[in-house]
Amino acid sequence: MNNMNQMMKQVKKMQEQMLKAQEELADKVVEGTSGGGVVTVQVNGHKKVLSITIKPEAVDPDDVEMLQDLVLTAVNDGLTKAEEIANQDMGKFTGGMKIPGLF
Repeated sequence: MNNMNQMMKQVKKMQEQMLKAQEELADKVVEGTSGGGVVTVQVNGHKKVLSITIKPEAVDPDDVEMLQDLVLTAVNDGLTKAEEIANQDMGKFTGGMKIPGLF
């Protein structure tokens, strides 16, 4: 019975550490870029877009599609990087296994 209590304490501690790691992801920010940096997107570890910066040279009224593509590429780059940091941080607890709904 003592082993079971010890195991439950370890499980509870791991759950607390996982929760803390998930909360800390909100403070981790990555940048996605496109067009050599003319469009920059900041995304946190929860995959929330925080900001989009577009340099004036990216704006061409005659080529709006290009700007749309640049923004889309930068956002996707940022989201990919955010997923990578989430996987790195949470992978410590899951041993690299993908657990649906965890992160």
